[in-house]
Amino acid sequence: MLNSNFRSIVLNSTPLIDVRAPAEFEKGSFPHSVNLPLINDKQRHEIGVCYKKLGNTEALKLGHKLINGEVKEKRVKAWSDFIKVNSDAKLFCFRGGQRSKISQEWLSQLGYDIERFKGGYKAFRNYLLNEIEESCNHFKPIIIGGHTGSGKTILLKKLENSIDLESLANHRGSSFGKKTTPQPSQINFENDMAYELIKKLDRGFKYLVFEDEGKHIGRVYIPNIFAEYLSKAPLIILETPMIQRVDITFVEYVLEAQKLYKNNIEQWSDVILGAMHRIRRRLGGQRYKLLCEIFDNALDEQIQRGSMDAHKEWIELLLSEYYDPMYNYQIQKRCQQVEFRGSAEEIFEYLSKYDT
Repeated sequence: MLNSNFRSIVLNSTPLIDVRAPAEFEKGSFPHSVNLPLINDKQRHEIGVCYKKLGNTEALKLGHKLINGEVKEKRVKAWSDFIKVNSDAKLFCFRGGQRSKISQEWLSQLGYDIERFKGGYKAFRNYLLNEIEESCNHFKPIIIGGHTGSGKTILLKKLENSIDLESLANHRGSSFGKKTTPQPSQINFENDMAYELIKKLDRGFKYLVFEDEGKHIGRVYIPNIFAEYLSKAPLIILETPMIQRVDITFVEYVLEAQKLYKNNIEQWSDVILGAMHRIRRRLGGQRYKLLCEIFDNALDEQIQRGSMDAHKEWIELLLSEYYDPMYNYQIQKRCQQVEFRGSAEEIFEYLSKYDT
């Protein structure tokens, strides 16, 4: 049994075979893991009932009875096929107990040596959660803020010492920038976040840069201690002219969004109009009506003439009349945290000398 060098597993992006049942895997697992279960959900339930009524010995007998012959061969083949491609793979179950031990023994009988790590999923999961908390003692955070469309994510991706929590959460803060793919489970978000932190800190960064987020990113949330640590960090404001903000937002809300919907303009427009409807009260009736009219005109222009530039008009109205007032109000309450303001180039220059 592997003596649980979890740090090495993270830093090497080690491929992992998760032999837990599909329902367990769905709740959360680790980066670079694949679910090749020893027993499926139904079998797990049957064995669990047997264990409670008759004890471990009878539960083991039932397990071997259920997973035998052709079923066993399929299980072992799936594992061995993965090992052939990933020779450094590791094996785990929930506590590093019987399921991973049986899987390891069956593979060994066919000449495949694979390590299973001590404590299984539970031990590795606890390690990663602890690393998130402990990381707060090993770096200082810097937060990049700015109006919607200012290019914060673009800036973040150009910095080696940054972590894009929105990307890990598969989420964009705006209803208009929603993705069509689901967010990860809370467990997967935390595990991915821990991996990123461990890898960044291993590179010796004293400062890590994050985009200005609330505690909640869609339906997932930043762990409490870490969120509290970020909330006290110095704030750097990215200032971008409106014309550039419109262009950046146009790419996300229109060009990239329509590609996500495979250029199904009707489906995309329904999503945009639905998002507009959700903010109608904050916009006010007159501005909401104007926004919808401008959008409808832009949509007609695109359908009839193939021109998409007209979409920039409703985007500018959305930025100036909806997002900017909200952001200005929020940032005013945190003005004491603002340490620097400037363009992307000025912020790059400022951060290159950052050592306070």
